[in-house]
Amino acid sequence: ELPYRPVLTQTPPLAGLTTASTFVLDQPRCVFTGYDNASIWLVVALDKAASTFNNTVVPGTSETAFQSFPDPVPAYMTLNATLANYPCPKPAGDITVLRVGSETSCAKDEARPTCNGPLPGPGPYRVKFLALEGSEPVAETAWSAPIMLRTAKSPSSISTTDSGHSAGMIAITTILSILFAILLAGLVAMLVFWGSDSCGGSSTFSKPESVTVRRYNTHHVYDQPAARL
Repeated sequence: ELPYRPVLTQTPPLAGLTTASTFVLDQPRCVFTGYDNASIWLVVALDKAASTFNNTVVPGTSETAFQSFPDPVPAYMTLNATLANYPCPKPAGDITVLRVGSETSCAKDEARPTCNGPLPGPGPYRVKFLALEGSEPVAETAWSAPIMLRTAKSPSSISTTDSGHSAGMIAITTILSILFAILLAGLVAMLVFWGSDSCGGSSTFSKPESVTVRRYNTHHVYDQPAARL
């Protein structure tokens, strides 16, 4: 057993270090020096099954198939690599992490028993790296500390009266009320504009009042005959 214990990566900090079905480990750089001909496997086991794992089992068989994990297979083997995949020292710019549980396409494909499929529950899990030459184990690390995954909240457990939720709802309601008021004011303004435009643009002709002209008879002055004067 080598003096190395797998750990969740810490540098650089990654988003999604643990999710509901995955977790991220540091690669075992400078751990298996001298085992150039070995295949290095990651063993993922239930916490309670780690102490009873048989390191002589052959990867890629029904005894270590991901598709049968966690029942009846309490530990599976995945992410096989060679020492060339874990160079020492680490070249600048290399990505030196492993995301366990990232393959979804082979999760139910029994033809790929070494699938790095999504983990089926929150755990806890333990992992270790195992070096095999052929089918013979030649080196292995210690088991990791128990690893717990995130759990999704049940809808019934989510409070709808907490302050954060209430403040968010108040903000949304206020914004919607303001927008509605602006829209309503705009509609009223448009109606007023259209009404005034209709009155000013049309011509209305009214029937002129009839003018009554009174007729007057003029009194004519008749010249009296000179004889009467």
